[in-house]
Amino acid sequence: MVSEHLVVSTTTDSESAARELAAGAVEARLGACAQVVGPITSVYRWEGRVNTDPEWRVEIKTAADRVDELVEHLKRHHTYDVPEVVATPVVGGSTEYLSWVVGETRPA
Repeated sequence: MVSEHLVVSTTTDSESAARELAAGAVEARLGACAQVVGPITSVYRWEGRVNTDPEWRVEIKTAADRVDELVEHLKRHHTYDVPEVVATPVVGGSTEYLSWVVGETRPA
């Protein structure tokens, strides 16, 4: 099943960086809206060590045809060498809301 709508998530090391990523995606019309969630605790392996750090998650709602450009935008503006960028399909929801998501991700 191909989804017409996705939630793209990333994490970063500060609330201000998360807000900048969120605002940049919405301003570029690559996402209709974004939520900043945090702080959260991330445990991950990097360069041979297990690390535990506070992070902030950014969740961006977008249309499927905008996801590739959104992913590239996030990678370009992220401070991490290899940022987490994960797209999760939306399999249902409010028709009105999902239509709004598509409308907000069209160039002005």
